[in-house]
Amino acid sequence: MASIYDFNAAQLSGEDVPLANYKGDVLLIVNTASKCGFTPQYEGLETLHKELSGKGFTVLGFPCNQFGKQEPGDAEEIANFCKLTYDVSFPMFAKIDVNGPSAHPLYEFLKDEAKGMMGSKSIKWNFTKFLVDRDGNVVKRFGPQDTPEKIRAEVEALL
Repeated sequence: MASIYDFNAAQLSGEDVPLANYKGDVLLIVNTASKCGFTPQYEGLETLHKELSGKGFTVLGFPCNQFGKQEPGDAEEIANFCKLTYDVSFPMFAKIDVNGPSAHPLYEFLKDEAKGMMGSKSIKWNFTKFLVDRDGNVVKRFGPQDTPEKIRAEVEALL
C-alpha cells in the first residue's frame, strides 16, 4: 500500500525532495495560488507553521494554476511573492496540477485517501488542505473556506 512517504516533489528551487524527509511530522498539504480570494490564507498558514513547527508540524505548499489561472507566475515569481508578501518560510514546491491527466501522483494519492464533499475526488479550488498525521496517514481534507485558524485545533490534536 502506498504511503505519503513514497512520493517525491520538486521544490520551487527545482530540487527533488522525498516526502520521507518529513516522516514524523504532522503535515498540512495545501494547493496554493497568488491571485485568489483565499490567498490571504498564506498569513494563517505561515503563523501555524512558525508557531507549531517546533512541535513537529510542517506546512507544504503546492502552487497550482488550474483554478481561474490564479497562479500564473513561474517558480521565481511565486517564491518572490510568497517571501515578500507573506514572509513564507514553509516549504514551497514547484507548480503542479492537482486534477486531470497531469495531476501530480501525490495529489492522486491524497484525493483517494480523503474524498471531498459527497465523496467527490477532484479538488474544487485553491487552498484545499490535507491534514496528515505523524505516521503519514491522511486524516482529513479541508475545503478552501476552512481557514488555518479554523482548523488549528485539529492540527494541534495530532501534535
